[in-house]
Amino acid sequence: MRTRQGLLVVPGLVQALSPFADGFGMKNRLWYRRKMRIASWNVNGIRAVHKKGALLKVVDELKPDILCLQETKAEQHQSEVDLPDYEEYWNSAQKKGYSGTAIFTKPEPLEVILGIPEDVLKKYDMTGDEYGDPNTEGRVIATEYEDFYVATVYTPNSKDDLSRIPLRHKLWDPAFLAYMKQLEKNKPVVFCGDLNVAHTSDDLANPKPNEGKKGFTKEEREGIDKIVKAGFVDTFRKFTKGNGHYTWWSHFSGARERNVGWRIDYMFVSEALAPLVSRARIHSNLFGSDHCPVSIDIDL
Repeated sequence: MRTRQGLLVVPGLVQALSPFADGFGMKNRLWYRRKMRIASWNVNGIRAVHKKGALLKVVDELKPDILCLQETKAEQHQSEVDLPDYEEYWNSAQKKGYSGTAIFTKPEPLEVILGIPEDVLKKYDMTGDEYGDPNTEGRVIATEYEDFYVATVYTPNSKDDLSRIPLRHKLWDPAFLAYMKQLEKNKPVVFCGDLNVAHTSDDLANPKPNEGKKGFTKEEREGIDKIVKAGFVDTFRKFTKGNGHYTWWSHFSGARERNVGWRIDYMFVSEALAPLVSRARIHSNLFGSDHCPVSIDIDL
C-alpha cells in the first residue's frame, strides 16, 4: 500500500499493458486490448446537479470508466450521490461550498494524490495571493493506474478585474504544468478539467470583443501554449477543427440556446497516449450545469 500526504491508497486492478508501455519500463507484462472512457465535467455544485437528476443521467449516458468532476462545492459526506460501481475520491476546499474536485473511478487506483505536491509548491509559492492559497481550494486531484495517471484540475478564475492574472501566469499555470511533467516521468498522463481559458479565437463565439478580458488574455492563453509545447495533446482538436464547439455558456441572454459560448474545458494527454485516443467529444446535449461534459475514448 502506498500513500501520499496521508491518503488511503488501495492496490490497483488495472492489468493491461498498452502499446506505449515499452518506453515506461513495462515491456514484459501481458497485454490485451480494451476501450476506456474518461469523462470530465464542471458540475458547478454537485448537490444541485444531483437534485436535478443530471449527474445520474450523465453517468448513464456516457458510462465512463473514470469520471472527473470540478467545482463540486461540497465535501464527500455532504453528497447524496450513490454510484455503487465507482470508488470516490474527493479534494474539497477548506472554504465551505467553494471550488473542489473529485474523481469517480471503476478501476481501483494504485495511488491518490490530493493537490499539487509540496516539492513543486516550494518553487511556486502561492500563499501570498490576495484571495488565499489556491492549493487549499481543492483544485487538483490525481489517480495513478497501472499504465497512466489521470488528473483533474479546476484552474483559478482570473477575476473580472484580472487581479488573479499574476497568480495564474507566474505561479499556478507553471506549477500545474511542472506537476504534470513530474508525473509523466513515471508514466503517461491524462489531465482534464476546467482550465478557465479559451485557447484560440476558435474557442469562443465572440473573440474580438473579449480580447484581453478574463478567460481570453494573452497571459492565460500562454499557459495553454506552454502545455502544448511541453508535449501534451489537446484531444478534441485532434479530431475537430474550427469554431462553434463550446463547453461553457453564460446564463444570460439565452447564450446556450444560441450557442454563444466558450471552450474552456479540456482533455489533454501525453504524446505517448495520443495515438490511442480514438474519440474526443463535447457533450453539449447534456445539461445540469453552465458547463457540459467532455470525454475521450482510449483504446488500450
